[in-house]
Amino acid sequence: MGTMNISLPDALRDFVDEQVKRGYGTSSEYVRELIREDRERLHLRELLLAGAASKAAAPADSAYFKRLRTRAPERRTGEATGRRRSLRRRLRGRAEDRDRATGIRSLP
Repeated sequence: MGTMNISLPDALRDFVDEQVKRGYGTSSEYVRELIREDRERLHLRELLLAGAASKAAAPADSAYFKRLRTRAPERRTGEATGRRRSLRRRLRGRAEDRDRATGIRSLP
């Protein structure tokens, strides 16, 4: 990993120090996170501009939604409901484990 020194005015340095106190381990972690977010923002902007420059797609009419429904048959068969129940069980189990560890009972 490369190294970079950055000079900041006192007001900005104080702001970075406050962000570190709020949950970032170091000022470097905070700056890395800012750079990652900026890269994601720029990528999203490029995608949006490319989409805006592309030719129009088919209209989202009732036929379009009917095709979408035929592509997702699991929702009609109940498989998705089963997965939601499974997720609820796992989350409930985690809450019970946490309750045992802390001695505090969660609300039902």
